[in-house]
Order: sequence, then structure tokens, then C-alpha cells
Amino acid sequence: MDPITKAILLSWDWKIEVIVVLALAGTLYSRGWWQLRQRAGGADRYQRTERSRWRLVVTWRLVAYWAGLFFIALALLSPIDALGQQLFFMHMVQHLLLIMIAPPLLLIANPMPFVLWGLPTRLRRKVGGLFSQALHRESGFRRWLRKLTQPGIVWMLWVISLIGWHDPNMYNAALRYEWVHNVEHLSFFIASMLLWWHLTGAGPRIHKQFGLLGRIGLVVSVIPPNMMTGVVLAFAEQGYYSYYETVPRLWGFDVLMDQQLGGLIMWVPGSMMYIVAALILIGRFLSQEDRKPPLPQAQWASPEAASAPGLKQL
Repeated sequence: MDPITKAILLSWDWKIEVIVVLALAGTLYSRGWWQLRQRAGGADRYQRTERSRWRLVVTWRLVAYWAGLFFIALALLSPIDALGQQLFFMHMVQHLLLIMIAPPLLLIANPMPFVLWGLPTRLRRKVGGLFSQALHRESGFRRWLRKLTQPGIVWMLWVISLIGWHDPNMYNAALRYEWVHNVEHLSFFIASMLLWWHLTGAGPRIHKQFGLLGRIGLVVSVIPPNMMTGVVLAFAEQGYYSYYETVPRLWGFDVLMDQQLGGLIMWVPGSMMYIVAALILIGRFLSQEDRKPPLPQAQWASPEAASAPGLKQL
């Protein structure tokens, strides 16, 4: 292994603020999950009472949450972060982890109730009371939050953050100034968390019931802007980001080849994440349709049903 590659692979950036946030989030969730698991009476009782109010306490939620935290740590602390300063395609990998991998894993774990139960008892009661007041049906804060996080607004925020940060001036600034880079990552992550909040149906549920068809439409609608941005970068005939012309090139990647590979990563694996989510939602919708009971014969075999306008046209 050449010295440059070895140095890069060992360049873990132990950012204390990231480590503290991830450790706290993981501790609170795990403690809350265990508390609720104990109240549910253990796995055996859970399996016997499928309709139990504690049916959300399953092991895969804990695994998914920790996997989400792991991918955030991988994106922000590992050599991926350092390589993103040298290679465009590694920066795309970092964004993929923050936008399309970590948020759905965190939100399918439905973190809100677990994190609340992970707090010390007195603090949990105070925080729970504040949440109850803020999210009450008649609360002004709830109405304000519901308006600002409508699916259409969230979609627009997601698209603006995706395309806006790939503007050459914005992108170059993010690589040259650490605080701009942090704002970029935060905006990507927050916009994606809001999007996946609607798609997963995680709590708190403050919007009107957003059915599976609506969620399928929402996830499909984010595929074209993501795909087109990737296509533009993949088929570019010139480098758009002057920052990468000022840093040493690694592993034989010139600026244009690096950019095209990054566009390909954004185009194919990036879009595939949303396609997989759409297929899962479509599968759930079809399974719901299969479970619907058939219409009683009296409703479709009667003379009244036979004379319905739709049947007359047939």
C-alpha cells in the first residue's frame, strides 16, 4: 500500500461534537427501547399479544436505529470525509450516506417514543408534558409546524437543497469553508429526515392521514430531480468544480473522470434507494388490497347493481 493511501485510510476525524450527539442519541434510544421492552413483558408475551399497544418494541427497530447512527458516523468521522476533500465521487458517497441511507434507517425505528422513555423519569415527564402541550390538536405550534412540513413544502425544500448545493459556487464554498460544509450537511440531513418522516409514517403524526398512494407518489417524485442531477454530472464534458483542480489528484482520477463517476453514483445507486422504497410501498399497498374482503353477492348480483350507470355503459 502506498504511503498516501495508507495515510488517508488512517485519517479518522474524531469530531467530539458528532461523537457526543451520536452517543447520546444511541444511549437514550437503547435505554428507552429496553424500558418499553420490559413493560411489554418480554419477547414471549409480545409474540402472544400481536395487537398489544407495545407491539412497536421489536428487535429490528433497535438494529435499524443503530445502523443509522453507524452510517452517520461513517460519513462524518471516517476517511470518507477526508477523501471527499480530494475526490468528488467520495463526496457523493458521503452525501448518499447522509441523505438516502441514515434517515430511513433512523425513522423506521420510530425514535420519538423510545428516546422519551430513555430519559430519566422526572425529565421524561417534563419533556413529555411539553410535547403534549406543543403537539395538542388545538396548539398554535402544531398548526404552524403542520403547515411548514406539508409534503409539498418538504419536497420543495429537498429539491432546493439537492440542486442548490450542487451549484459550482455553493459547492466550492462548502469545500473551502468548514462552517459552510457543516451547513451543507445539516441542510441535506434535515431535508431528508423530513422527507422520510412522511414516507415512513414515524411519530409524531401531526398531519392528516397520508395514505400509501400518497407516499408512493411522494417518493417517486424525488427520483427525477436526483436522477437528472446525476445524469448532468455523469455526462459532463468539463469539470464544474474548480476546487478539485487545486488539490492533488489521487489514484489516477483526473477532475473530469472523478466528476463523471460521482454523477454516476448519484444517478444509479442514489436513485435506486428511492425506487426500492417505492417498490416496498407498492407491495404494502397491494397486500392491503388483497386483504380486503370480497363484496357480498347481494351487492353485485342484485338487479339494482346490474342497472348501475357504469355497468350500463359496458
